[in-house]
Amino acid sequence: MPHYQKYTTTVVGAHSVPRWYEALDRLVTLGQLAPGDFTDAQFRATQAAILEQEVAGIDVITGGEMHRRTHNRHSPPNAMLNYFWQKIPAFQGDTRPKPISKHDPNVFHPASVCRGAITDTVDLGLVEEFNSVSSFARKPVKVTMTGPHLLAVVAYDEYYHDIGRMMTDLGKLIHHNLKRLAAAGCKHIQIDEPYFTVADDKEVQTAVDVINMAIEGLPDDVHVLVHICQGNYAVGADYDGQIGHRYFDTGRYKADLVCQIECDAYLIEHDMSRHYEGLLGNKQLGVGAVDVQAPNIETGEQVANRIRAYRWLAPEQTIITSSCGFNHLPRHIVLGKLRAMTEAKAILGGSSE
Repeated sequence: MPHYQKYTTTVVGAHSVPRWYEALDRLVTLGQLAPGDFTDAQFRATQAAILEQEVAGIDVITGGEMHRRTHNRHSPPNAMLNYFWQKIPAFQGDTRPKPISKHDPNVFHPASVCRGAITDTVDLGLVEEFNSVSSFARKPVKVTMTGPHLLAVVAYDEYYHDIGRMMTDLGKLIHHNLKRLAAAGCKHIQIDEPYFTVADDKEVQTAVDVINMAIEGLPDDVHVLVHICQGNYAVGADYDGQIGHRYFDTGRYKADLVCQIECDAYLIEHDMSRHYEGLLGNKQLGVGAVDVQAPNIETGEQVANRIRAYRWLAPEQTIITSSCGFNHLPRHIVLGKLRAMTEAKAILGGSSE
C-alpha cells in the first residue's frame, strides 16, 4: 500500500468553471461556433487549471475536469455522470429529469436511461485525459473516475431492474479502464462516490464490493484514492453564481462501510473526519479542510487548525485536500484556497518535496 508523504496536498478534481462556458455553449447551439471551438476552449481552460494548481504549490494535480462539461448546470454531477454515460452505448439517448434530493423536490438531474447490457470494453477517455494533462504538467497527475454506485443510482434502469447487477457491470467496465490507465503510467487514481449517505446499508455494501473488484489487481505503486462526500450541487436561475450545497446528506454516514474499500486513502469533508476514528488502519485520510461551499478564502492557519482538531489522526496518515470540487467558485477564490492548502502544509511541518 503506497503512502503519500505527510500533509501531501491534492485537489478532489474539478477546477473553477469559467462563466463564459455558458455563453460558448449557447453559441455552439445557435451554430455561431463549431463544437471544435468549444473543445479548444476546454483545452485552454485545462492548461489554466494545471498552471494554477502548480503555481499554488499543490503536490498532486488534476486537469480540473475542464473537458468534461460544456456548462456548469447540474454541476458537478453533469461532469461526473453525463460525460461518462454518453460514452457507454447502453446509456446513449435522451435524458429524463430525475429528483435526487429529499431537501427540495425541484432539484433534479438530467438522467440517462440504461436500455441494454453494459459492456466492459468501452473506452471512457481516462487514458487520453492522463496523456493530455501530463503533457503540460510538471507535477504528478491524478485522474478521477465516477464510482459505480453514482453512475447506477442516478440513472433510470430499463434493462437490469437490479441495481446490484447494474453496478457489477459498471464495476467491470471501470476495472478495464483503470487497468489501461495504470498501464499508461498513471500513478494516482481516484474513485468518486457522493451518494452513500442517502443510500441504505445493503446498497452501499454492494457498492463497496464492486469498487473493490474495480480496483483489484492495480500495480502496487499506484495510489488509489476514494472521495466520499455528500454533494456539491447548485441549481436555479443563477446556478453558475451560486455556492454548492450538500443535497445528499440525509441518512447515516457510513464510514464503517467506506473503510472496507481496499484503497490507499479516503478524501472526505473535514467535518466528517470524526467518523473515521478507529477505522482507518494503515490507510491515509484526506481531510477536506478547504471548504468549497464557503465563498471566503481560508488562511493557512485556519486550514491547519481544522486538521489539528483531529488529534487521533497521525501526521503520516494525513493528506490535505478540499471538501469537494471547485467548479462553482470563481477562479481567484479557488487560487486563494489552493494557496491556503500549501500554507497549511508548511505550518504543519510537511515536506516541501
